[in-house]
Amino acid sequence: MALAARSKRDLEETARLVEAAGARAIVAPTDVASYPAVETLMKTVVASFGRVDIVVNNAGIARPKPLAETSPEEWQGVVDVNLTGVFNGCRAAAQYLIGQGRGKVINIASVLGAVGLPGYTVYGATKGGIIALTRTLGVEWARHNVQVNAIAPGWFVTEMSEVAFSNPTIAARLTGDIPARRTGRPEEIGPLAVYLASSASDFMTGQTIFLDGGHSAA
Repeated sequence: MALAARSKRDLEETARLVEAAGARAIVAPTDVASYPAVETLMKTVVASFGRVDIVVNNAGIARPKPLAETSPEEWQGVVDVNLTGVFNGCRAAAQYLIGQGRGKVINIASVLGAVGLPGYTVYGATKGGIIALTRTLGVEWARHNVQVNAIAPGWFVTEMSEVAFSNPTIAARLTGDIPARRTGRPEEIGPLAVYLASSASDFMTGQTIFLDGGHSAA
């Protein structure tokens, strides 16, 4: 397993957990907004493991702000990581996945790619773009036996969202949009990712699965 992100310290901590579970992990600090950096990442993976089997495009940032107060530079910064980063991951892996005639791509979208929330216009636009990219690329790569799907999580309390959920008023507002009346638990995402990475999902491609307690369905 290759672990890629900007923070080497966080990567090394995750690598220790992976190795404690009995698997091999390499740490590859990468800025997903840079295509050359992601291309180097893929070359490192192939050099270390001989092939690329599963690509998970998970990097994302959110800078909540009304659109009228968002600068072009702030827009571009979120787009570069959230949407261009997914393009970079797919494009850099393309020659390996297509060349070997099999593979899996799992993109991480968001319920906010399908549901509006004031202040999240830029974030929602990037996540909606991921949903569209996933749909079209799934169709494009189906003939190569490469499945491309996405997970669209709803509200999970993570480092990115914990500030909002630490405010009781905001937490009640956000949870009120969820029919299940609770946030998701991190351990509820893992099994879905494993399914999409396994041969059990070989006949599924171009799909986005919403894991959101019914938020997108309400």
